[in-house]
Amino acid sequence: MGESERYIDRRLKKISLGEDHNALIALLSINIAALAIMGFIRITYMIVDSPGAVFASDILPWSILPAKLLSLVRVPWTLLTFMFIHTSFMLALTNMLWLWAFGSILQDLAGNDKIIPVYLYGGIAGAVMFIACNYAIPALRPNLGNAYLDGASASIMAIAIATTTLAPDYRIFRMLNGGIPLWVLTVLFVVIDFAALGTHAPAYLVAHLAGALMGFVFVMQLRRGYDIGAWMIRLYDWFINLFNPDKKITPQKTKDKLFYKTTHHLPFEKHPIVTQQRIDEILDKINQKGFSHLTEEEKNILKRAGESDVY
Repeated sequence: MGESERYIDRRLKKISLGEDHNALIALLSINIAALAIMGFIRITYMIVDSPGAVFASDILPWSILPAKLLSLVRVPWTLLTFMFIHTSFMLALTNMLWLWAFGSILQDLAGNDKIIPVYLYGGIAGAVMFIACNYAIPALRPNLGNAYLDGASASIMAIAIATTTLAPDYRIFRMLNGGIPLWVLTVLFVVIDFAALGTHAPAYLVAHLAGALMGFVFVMQLRRGYDIGAWMIRLYDWFINLFNPDKKITPQKTKDKLFYKTTHHLPFEKHPIVTQQRIDEILDKINQKGFSHLTEEEKNILKRAGESDVY
């Protein structure tokens, strides 16, 4: 049975907004919070009658990824922050819907601790290829200083492809004649995503393809027994536990006090019941092989038979 077949009949778990340590909810919350913060700052600029270009030049370069390496050196944290920042509300809305759709299935199939690594790996792969394309394609070099990457599209592409690679025949909308295979939804997502980019954005297209490839590689490594995102989860747990007052403290091992002698003696010994039948068997063994062939247990039985009653 293939990997996908094992997951076809699994039921999609409901994700509670109040569930602790839910990685999908954490990603959605961070994206929504970032969108709200950027929106608040934009509105503030509008209130003081500052043009949109001022907001774009003062705020955005500190949070979205520049294509120019010299600019990236000044703001290296944007290699991570860009994948949570959306400059378009409609892009943010559609991305969050796709993230929920594919992320909930991936969480059900692969576990809660796989979503964040796939998301981050996909975003970083997209960022690297975005920068590389802007340097490698001659037509893009003149605009290198003004090229920026924002949004979670490459990360969500990684989650979508990882989920589909894991279980392409997973059924959604089961009420519709048995359901629709997951790969159909993925094809629809890819077509919509690439169509939105248009033909004049090769660097963005390659960035999304790099995210997709990273999602595929992640699952293939997982099938080979290598979880390339495990170190992220360990690092995350370590960091969170630093500020967790309820963290369980492992008690120090103490030497157990022994209330019995341990030298040349076991803490307990088994003493089988002495019966007449057992004594007769031992006596027959003595007659056939001699007393020296008795085991320690048999010698003890004879000794106990002389000290107590025989059953």
